[in-house]
Amino acid sequence: ICCALVSACGGGGGGGSMALPTTDSQAASPAMTATTRQPDSSDFASGVFQPSSRFRDLCGAPRTASSSDTFPDQQGSFEDQSNWLRSWSNETYLWYDEIEDVNPAEYADSAVEVENYFDLLKTTATTPSGNPKDRFHFTRNTAEYKAESLQGISYGYGATYKLLSTTPPRELVVVLVNENSPAAVAGISRGTRIVTVDGVDLVNGDDAATLNAGLWPDQSNQTHTFEVLDPGSNEKRSVSMRSAQIEIDAVPLSEILETDAGKVGYLLFTDHILTAERQLIDAVSVMAQEGITDLVLDLRYNRGGFLFIANQLSYMIAGAGVSGRTFNSLQFNDKNQSTNPITGEALRPDAFLTTTVEATPLGAALPTLALVQPRVFVLTTESTCSASEAIINGLRGVNVDVYQFGKTTCGKPYGFYPQDNCGTTYFTTQFRSVNALDFGDYPDGFSPSNTSEATVGVAQPGCEVADDYSPLGIAEEPMLAAALAYRANLGSCPA
Repeated sequence: ICCALVSACGGGGGGGSMALPTTDSQAASPAMTATTRQPDSSDFASGVFQPSSRFRDLCGAPRTASSSDTFPDQQGSFEDQSNWLRSWSNETYLWYDEIEDVNPAEYADSAVEVENYFDLLKTTATTPSGNPKDRFHFTRNTAEYKAESLQGISYGYGATYKLLSTTPPRELVVVLVNENSPAAVAGISRGTRIVTVDGVDLVNGDDAATLNAGLWPDQSNQTHTFEVLDPGSNEKRSVSMRSAQIEIDAVPLSEILETDAGKVGYLLFTDHILTAERQLIDAVSVMAQEGITDLVLDLRYNRGGFLFIANQLSYMIAGAGVSGRTFNSLQFNDKNQSTNPITGEALRPDAFLTTTVEATPLGAALPTLALVQPRVFVLTTESTCSASEAIINGLRGVNVDVYQFGKTTCGKPYGFYPQDNCGTTYFTTQFRSVNALDFGDYPDGFSPSNTSEATVGVAQPGCEVADDYSPLGIAEEPMLAAALAYRANLGSCPA
C-alpha cells in the first residue's frame, strides 16, 4: 500500500479498509455505454435529497467494455456523479448529519472535481485527542483496487516503504521486501533508506511528481534509478529497478521459536486480502501440528482489509470454545438501526467463523491453536489499522487476553462497503464495529499500558517499543524480544 509523498498516510487509506465482501450485481451486467438515461431533476435544494439510485452509473466519461470486462456505465454527466455521491453519503454515511451540504453543481466539470466533491462529504469533528474523527475517507481506481484486494496483485518493485516524514527533511525506509522481487534482486532489504529517485533528492527535493512516479509506478516495465543507504552504511549506492506485477504475500513469515517455556509461534500478517485466507490456514495448521504454547501475531504493517479474514484468524487463535459466540456487530447510522443499508439484511451479531469462506474447499473446518492460556501477544504500530484492530477488539470481547508491544494503533473502529461508480471506488465510513461486550470506542487506537506517546488510546497490558527496522522473526528483534521477555518475566517490560 503506497502513500504519496505530498500527503500524510492516514490510517486505513490506500488499502486499509475494514471492508466486507459485497455482491456486486452490476459487475456482470452488459455494458450500456451507448444508452443515455436521464435522471430526475437534480436542482439543488439544501437538505433535500433524491434517492442515490437515480444517479447511479450515470457517468461523464463512461468506461468502454473490453473482452474481459463489462460495465453498467451509462452516458450521463459529472454532475450526475456528484449528485450520486451526495445522496449516497446522506443515505449511508455514519455521520451523515455532520456533512455540510454543498451544491454538487459546483463540482461538475471533470472526474477530478467529482473526487474533490467527495472529499467534502465527511464530518469535520475531532476525536478526544484532537485527531480528525474521519481520517479514512478515500478513493481508489476500481480496476487497481479489485486486482489488489481480490487477487493480491499490485504493481511496483516488491518493496513496502514507511514514510517517517512526508515533508522535508523526508525520511523513507524499506520495511518489507518480497522474495525474488525487483527490489530483492537489486539488494534492497528491510532497513534500506532511499535518498534519491531519478536524480531528485528525496530528503529535501521539491519535485514531488518525480518522486511519487518513481516510488509508486502504476504499471509494469517502468525503470527508475535510486540512491540508497543500506542498513548500517553511510555510503550511498545506486540501483536501478524495473517495476513488475507483484503478487502480494500477506503472510510473508511464519516461525516456530524454541523457548524455555515451550514453543512460541511467530506470524507476520500484513494484509487482509482474499488470498490471505489460505495462507493463514496453512500457517496456523503448521503451528498447531508443532504444538505451540503461545502466539506472537505481528500486525505492525497491517492496515486492514476484509473483516471476515479478521474474524477467521481470531477464531483460529481463540479456539473451538468460541464457536457460536459473537465476534462483532455492525452499527450503522440512525436511519439504519435494524437493517444493513447496503445488503438490505436484518442486523444481527456476526458469530466467529469456523469454516473457509473463499479458500477451497469451501466450508472446510478451520484449524485452531490449542494455546496453553487464552492469550495472544500482538505487535503494533500506527500502521496497525481497521481489521487488524478488530482482531484485538474481537478477542477482548471473548476474554482472550491481548498483550500489546510497539506503538499505538491507528484508531479505526469503523468500516465501509467499497462502492464502485463510473470507475472509481469510494470508501466512506458507514458502520462502527463493536465486540461481544458491545465495545468499539477506540478512535485513538489501542496503546501499550506504559506508552509515553502524546496520543494515548485504550490501554492494553504490554510494552511500548520502537520499530528499529532490524530483521523480523528473530528473537533479538526489539518488538518480538519485548513480547518474549514479557511472557517469560510475568508481565515485566524490558528496560
